Amino acid sequence: MTIDLDDPKLTAYALGELADESESASVEAFVSQSDDARRLVEEIRETASLLRKELGAEPSIELTGIHRERIDRSLEKRARAGRFVSWIAAAAVVLLGVSIVWWWKLSLMPEISAPAPRVSSYAPPPSAPAEARPLAAPQSGPAQETISAPVGIEGGVPGGVIGGMVGGVPEGIDPASVQRLQSSSYIAGRPSAPRSPAPAFAYEPRDTGYLDVQRARTPFHTEAYDRIDDNPFLDVGQNPLSTFSIDVDTASYANVRRFIAQSMLPPKDAVRIEEMVNYFDYDYPAPPEGQPFSVNVEIADAPWKPEHRLMRIGLKGTPLSLDDRPRLNLVFLLDVSGSMEPPDKLPLLKQAMRLLVDELTENDQVAIVVYAGASGMVLPRTSGDQKGVILDALDRLQAGGSTNGGSGIQLAYDHAVAHFIPGGTNRVVLATDGDFNVGVTSQGELTRLIEERAESGVFLSVLGFGMGNYKDSTLEKLADRGNGNYAYIDSLSEARKVLVEEMGSTLVTIAKDVKIQIEFNPAEVESYRLIGYENRVLRAEDFNDDEKDAGEIGAGHTVTALYEIVPKGAPSGTPSVDPLKYQRPLAPAEEASTGELLTVKLRYKEPDGETSKLLERSVRDDGTRYASATQDFKFAAAVASFGMILRDSPHKGNATLDSVLELAREGVGADRHGYRAELLELARRAKSLRER
Repeated sequence: MTIDLDDPKLTAYALGELADESESASVEAFVSQSDDARRLVEEIRETASLLRKELGAEPSIELTGIHRERIDRSLEKRARAGRFVSWIAAAAVVLLGVSIVWWWKLSLMPEISAPAPRVSSYAPPPSAPAEARPLAAPQSGPAQETISAPVGIEGGVPGGVIGGMVGGVPEGIDPASVQRLQSSSYIAGRPSAPRSPAPAFAYEPRDTGYLDVQRARTPFHTEAYDRIDDNPFLDVGQNPLSTFSIDVDTASYANVRRFIAQSMLPPKDAVRIEEMVNYFDYDYPAPPEGQPFSVNVEIADAPWKPEHRLMRIGLKGTPLSLDDRPRLNLVFLLDVSGSMEPPDKLPLLKQAMRLLVDELTENDQVAIVVYAGASGMVLPRTSGDQKGVILDALDRLQAGGSTNGGSGIQLAYDHAVAHFIPGGTNRVVLATDGDFNVGVTSQGELTRLIEERAESGVFLSVLGFGMGNYKDSTLEKLADRGNGNYAYIDSLSEARKVLVEEMGSTLVTIAKDVKIQIEFNPAEVESYRLIGYENRVLRAEDFNDDEKDAGEIGAGHTVTALYEIVPKGAPSGTPSVDPLKYQRPLAPAEEASTGELLTVKLRYKEPDGETSKLLERSVRDDGTRYASATQDFKFAAAVASFGMILRDSPHKGNATLDSVLELAREGVGADRHGYRAELLELARRAKSLRER
């Protein structure tokens, strides 16, 4: 079948109205091979999404036969026009229909004088799979205090689940259309197979007006990020101990990638350097026998300030084979509220969950809880080998209503506890955009709720989706308080990375409440600063307090922390403190003269333990120059430099995006999946944005 950019089949395909499967496959192949066609499809969906959102907020009014005839005639003319004219005509026809509807409504209701809703000036490009079929606008319905049928699911689910609809939930999309969802990676060349080492962006940059690339002005959206103030340099004489909680989250890197891929520099508070560094794996040696992880230290010059030293602390969790993996008791807690309608939210979420379901076995069990205005059990406990039943339940999910996340959290944890597997992995997997607006809504109440439920021994994984109203600060806190991890899913390929390639580290915890404490030798170190982990810093006395919650490490996971160290005698840059009146600083101990730079101590608990165990090792600085450092060290330094530049950190020294590219190129190494090459492309794109 011959297709060109003027073919009306492109519009039908973009709007999900191409019924013939063979035609749909042909158009899909054409779009995948043509950048112009892909951009045209994205533009059509973007405009349709805005119009659908505005019209969905009002009761629908059926068009008359005359109106339909006019639209049909206009569409016939559009098919004969050129590409530019055809698109303008289609938009005009849709706007004509909207105008007619509003004129009719106003003529019938003259007493209503309130202005019509105004479309937001911000129209973000779709970030979801190009093949996603638009969802129907949510219908209005009565408020639900209690429920007796599944929420957000049409027609019920096989296996004894009561069918029906709650609150006027609209019909969903065709499951066959959902199955055609492909990876919407912002970087081309990220299929499940290994990628080429030099990926390129899938579409040309365009100025969205979302965020000024010269000055980080506040964009017009409701995304929420906690303020981050970079850790300062601390004088060793006054602060000999540095203590923090391990963090295995990676959400910030994927979120930063989303901004840059859409030709926007991210808000500085969206950049958490430790999450960017920990997005990548590093080649640390396996743990010694009997220990859950290995502890590794490397020191060389800090590339952004060569007179300083950079220390990399790396932990490597014990990997697990499929045969050794414990049984899984998973409860999917899925947000199906109205805000989850866009293709990069619920449709992408469903595809991500399908990837995870494919990895389950008959030894595992899964349940699905959904929440919107109320919460409901869509799928009770089901064996992991019943994939058809599980996937059918996922396919039927629809978006509509408000977001009562608190009730969903309680129901999900109750179910996980009721079917708890001793010695297994018991976990709630929360997937949402974080926009809680009904019931328990404040961060304080939500985090306290999660803390209480975490005491049951059920861990939490948080998967964030979407843009525009994304609540990063809420989701990060929930994962932190729920003994869990936090990832941002911007594409199907990212879902595959998190839920398939890194399934063990995402779902299987091998150590909890992991804390690190560094004691610096005042005879060797003038001052230091921890790079990142700003919201994970602990008091020194928290290290020995087993009641103090900390981070978790998953099976096979690598965790990296960086310190910038000012050697003894070098200018520290820290403000001086007046001499104490009532006491004098303690004199150095004999061990200060041994040449040791510092001592690293770690505390951790077994996944089901309550008493911590201690690991300890001393570290010397052998004076390694940066040129002699390992590739992993250089790459981690490049990622940290990139993060400091994006955050406009006062400690970025002489780091530039050009130096980031140079450092990253030296550290790319084998790069089996192409993730490190992707960072190079992000740095190049960020450089272009700054130059604009």
